[in-house]
Amino acid sequence: MSRHVGIIGHPVGHSLSPAFQSAAFAHCGLDVVYERWDTPLADLPGRVAALRAPDVLGANVTVPHKEAVIPLLDEVGGQAARAGAVNTIVNRDGRLFGFNTDGPGFVAALRQEALVEPGGRSFLLLGAGGAARGIALALIDARAARVDIWNRTPARAADLAADLGPPARALADLPALGLYDCLVNCTTIGMRGGPAPDAAPAPLESAGPDLLVVDIVYAPLETPLLREAAARGLHTLGGLPMLIYQGALAFELWTGLPAPVDVMFAAARNELARREGAAR
Repeated sequence: MSRHVGIIGHPVGHSLSPAFQSAAFAHCGLDVVYERWDTPLADLPGRVAALRAPDVLGANVTVPHKEAVIPLLDEVGGQAARAGAVNTIVNRDGRLFGFNTDGPGFVAALRQEALVEPGGRSFLLLGAGGAARGIALALIDARAARVDIWNRTPARAADLAADLGPPARALADLPALGLYDCLVNCTTIGMRGGPAPDAAPAPLESAGPDLLVVDIVYAPLETPLLREAAARGLHTLGGLPMLIYQGALAFELWTGLPAPVDVMFAAARNELARREGAAR
């Protein structure tokens, strides 16, 4: 009997998760079908309740439901509770457990793809939304020395830093980038189809030569920020690794098996290339 897992959100048609998770299940010889479950808010309680069925492993959760699912679950893990958001649900004998793999996926991408250990390093996060919160928490857990947060609305950065506590700090003004080891764009600026697809979230004139520039946007693979960073000779990391590593952690929570990360990367890149071709 096939088992099922899917992504819950509204909309979900753009999600890459079905492509790379399906490839991972097939590679591991698992009879698991990964589906898109487009779910308006009014239908969320029923959709989550359906995850308790014995043939359902769980689900991924994306916008706008990462917070709204929490009261519908039986238990929420530490990272998810602290972030106030769940992106992975696991069905264990009819009980639903919530996790957040976004921040840990970001740290895994840093370590595995950029070969950067966060401990003792200084980070500047651009943005103060849910992505910034999860990433900041994971960096703090990884013993980063400095996690500064800048947002175009300073009060949002101040609220987030107050929630997180040291070493997180809110900045009223965009600082000189030479103070940091890593700059992370946690906004949608530069995202294809977003409100500012051709823009970069911050200028890079003040960057030091060893700055790592990370953009969590994965479509396009090279955002305007990453393009400018590369032109300046800076190290860069795009958003696809974070997406894959958070998905790999979800895969392992559902199955108890090591995730075939290389297979997941290949499937995601193939799907992105297919979409690029279809858009031309």
